Amino acid sequence: MRNILSYCAAALIVTAQPALAAPEEPAVSDPSIKPSAPTLPVITDGTTLFEQFGGRDGLTKIMDDVMPRWLQNSRTRPFFANSDQERIKLQLVEQFCVIMNGPCEYSGRTMAEAHRGMNVDEAAFYALVEELQRSLNAMKVPFAAQNRLIAALAPMHRDIIDK
Repeated sequence: MRNILSYCAAALIVTAQPALAAPEEPAVSDPSIKPSAPTLPVITDGTTLFEQFGGRDGLTKIMDDVMPRWLQNSRTRPFFANSDQERIKLQLVEQFCVIMNGPCEYSGRTMAEAHRGMNVDEAAFYALVEELQRSLNAMKVPFAAQNRLIAALAPMHRDIIDK
């Protein structure tokens, strides 16, 4: 329940902030895919948030911590076990870095295109977020900073959950 309340509070905080210039979204190679949320919603115009996550090195450590968690969790394992885990970690580092206004470029696809046909359900999506939060806590990322990132990522669920 605390996670849901935190998400709602964080979503309100992020929505109340002024809009920032967003980087160019990744191109969609399949015209039948219509993303409903931005893949790169920049949520700050400074670098403080990026620094609270430890910069690019901190984001890499977070991904190194969370991937084994996703592989151990029975709800998320099917989506990562037979995938290129190093590529996924790299693209998540890039995506989070761009979202937090860090000096990175995102080389991945839109969330809609990347997750098409994967049959991700709500249970798997929420398990992924829970494991991410465990890693963020383990890496001592401040709670308010976690909430800002989670709130920025939350609208992407419409492009990820397809079951």
